[in-house]
Amino acid sequence: MNPTAPPATGVRTPWGDLPAHVREGVESALGAAVADAVTQRGGFSPGTAARVRLADGRRAFVKAVGSAANPQSPALHRAEARNAAALPDSVPAPRLLASYDDGTWVALVFEDVDGRQPHVPWHADELGRVLAAVDALARVLTPAPVEAPPVGEAVAGMFRGWERLAASGARDEERLDPWARRHLPALAELAAPWADFAGGDTLAHGDLRADNMLLTADGGRVVFVDWPHAVRAAPWFDLVLMLPCVRAQGGPDPQDVFLAQPAAREADPRGVTATLAGFAGYLVRHSLRPDPPGLPTLRAFQAAQGAAALEWLRRRLGPALP
Repeated sequence: MNPTAPPATGVRTPWGDLPAHVREGVESALGAAVADAVTQRGGFSPGTAARVRLADGRRAFVKAVGSAANPQSPALHRAEARNAAALPDSVPAPRLLASYDDGTWVALVFEDVDGRQPHVPWHADELGRVLAAVDALARVLTPAPVEAPPVGEAVAGMFRGWERLAASGARDEERLDPWARRHLPALAELAAPWADFAGGDTLAHGDLRADNMLLTADGGRVVFVDWPHAVRAAPWFDLVLMLPCVRAQGGPDPQDVFLAQPAAREADPRGVTATLAGFAGYLVRHSLRPDPPGLPTLRAFQAAQGAAALEWLRRRLGPALP
């Protein structure tokens, strides 16, 4: 399958364009001035994302956003700061070095990881490396080593997409997939019990995509970045949410990949299907909305993910929902 998802893109603010008091706050927290900054592309967050070199030779990664760029983004940065600070050293994630928060602007400073995002379209060897790392991550994070909300509480409303589409009269929405439009009530019923199955005591990342991973330059590690959405869930939850995105970015059939993973052996197939249905409903419903501020490709990206999730769901359901 050729990639159909557009690049993950946020409107970037160069380091030098940040308000002076924000730059000064970051430099004060680091104890050195920023001598050079290179803006990084990719990822669904507006604001600043830059690799920086400090005057004393140290390197770091800085992300910063103000409420004017996107009203929800500062809260996500605050959540990421809490989660990143609490992650144990055994987790392959960048260490949080410092943070800055003036109530309007939030900046986070992480260790700079010498690595790159996986290739898109996905390369088979890199996907294999990532899948092994996702499996290892679930084992390291079980039981959850830090406080995080249960998945059934954190995303309960989000996974009611089919129900809300049906209630809003979406049968007349031309952009909605014909099969999904025809089966809206059945899909809502299918997704309804997802939280009964997806709960657990694994700390799940909650947003695994190619742009939230770094393959280290030494070829040995996969480092997982951007942790604002961490929840306590079943060990297979991250995998179910990740595979539609892999498929939308040129990867293999999600069903074949999922069944080959260790996490799938202990997963209740009914729970996987219900959770996949809930996630697909979330993606499809949100893809029909206007682009949020600072994130010009988010809805198109969600549409591609949603199409891949529906493709997988139809394969799992087979003749039960023709």
